[in-house]
This record gives sequence, C-alpha cells and structure tokens, in this order.
Amino acid sequence: MRSAIITLTTDFGLRDPYVAEMKAVILGICPEARIVDVSHGIAKFDVRMGAYTLACAAPYFPEETIHVAVVDPSVGTKRHSIIIQTKRARYVGPDNGLLILAASRENIEHVYEVTNREFMLPKTSNTFHGRDVFAPAAAHLANGIEPNRFGPEICKITMPSYAKTAIRKNMLLGEILHTDGFGNIITNFREEEFASAKAAEKIKVKLENRKLELKRCRVYVEGQARKPIALIGSHGYLEISVNKGNAARMLGTKSGDKVTLYLR
Repeated sequence: MRSAIITLTTDFGLRDPYVAEMKAVILGICPEARIVDVSHGIAKFDVRMGAYTLACAAPYFPEETIHVAVVDPSVGTKRHSIIIQTKRARYVGPDNGLLILAASRENIEHVYEVTNREFMLPKTSNTFHGRDVFAPAAAHLANGIEPNRFGPEICKITMPSYAKTAIRKNMLLGEILHTDGFGNIITNFREEEFASAKAAEKIKVKLENRKLELKRCRVYVEGQARKPIALIGSHGYLEISVNKGNAARMLGTKSGDKVTLYLR
C-alpha cells in the first residue's frame, strides 16, 4: 500500500518548534506518512494568503493527499475544526475559510466537524490545535480511519468574500486575492468567469476608486515598461501586472481591495 502524503501549510515560520511538533505527532501516529511542507511563510494571521497558497499547490499533489492547513487567529473559540472530503483529497483545519478555495475546486462531497476525542491528543491545549487536533486527525486519516468517524457531518461552513464573485449588470465584482512576491495583483476572477471580456484587446477594471484600461497580454514581456497589463496567471486567475515592475506598489493596492471588471 502506498504511504499517505500529508501536506502542511501554516503561518508558524521556522524559528519556533511548532512545525516540528506537528510533524512529530503525525509520525508518532502514522510513521509511514510522507510529510510535505507547502509553506510555513504565510503572513501571520493572514487566512486569505494561506487559502490562496494552498489552493495553488493542492491540484498538483496525487489523489488521496491529506492537506493540513493552520492559519488560525480564532483558535480556542467556538469556530469548528473540520475535515473536508472532496473527490480527490481531504482537507483538515479550522473552519475560517482557509480550506475552501482549494476544496471547492475539487467537488466537495462531505464536511465533518472534528469532535471525537479518540482521534486527538489526550491533552489538547486551547492555543495549539495544529498539534493537538489537526495533526492527529491527519495521521489517523492516513492510517485509514474514515472521515465520518471524526464527528458529525455538517452542511454549512464559512464562505469568505474572496471565495466568490458576483455579477451585476455588465460588471463582475470581486477583490484582490493575493499580491505575490513580484508585486503581481492576483484577483479572484477566474478565466472562465469573464468569457465575454477576454476576447477584447483592452480590459476595463476599477481598483477601489481608480479606473484602468489594461492591455490584455498572454505573457509578462508583452507589456511596456511601467504600463500595467492584464493576463491570466499560471493558476488561472486574472492578474494585473507590470513587466519587470511591481504593479501593487505602482497602483497602491493591497489584498482585499475591491475590484470591478467591466464586461462587454
């Protein structure tokens, strides 16, 4: 039997022992697990960045991978701990929107709240569910425990604004999902959502209170120096970019800013 792959995405960084503690718990329960670090460099408490990072990486892992994500500012409160089962993977983490971008692209089949203490550490802290709840849950899943044994199935989970867009008349309403290290402004508009706009040579967008008409390009180098352009990035989202420049700095944007795309 192929050993299970468990991925980890957190905002813990590598200075503290937190990541090692999670790995130790996983290996103590499932010694055969193969643990892959997606990122531990998520900005502190930035659920949106964690969700985007996980959603970008998850499709490239084999089917039946178990993805654990911990960016959890509300740890210890009434927010649920959940397992999302999709057609190709399982996601373990807090119900705060962190898992939904990745999971929703894979056909969600079931969502379970993690309540069965049999599959947690004997002593659970109020401040480190990554080690005491999520890591054990992932390890037990890797050992073959079915998701429905962890707790009751639930129908409603957190759906953050960045996980959806809206159409109003001739406009598509969304927001900035992420700004990458190159300063590319990555919106939450997916390529298939603006079919009526993509044929146009120019794309009209509004960033907060600033309107732009952007040349639609296929690759970054088609843009002129210091001229923002629009293109579909490698993860299928509409990006606003500057060839060899920083679009976010030039346009003064940040993650979460509202974006309007004008359809034709």
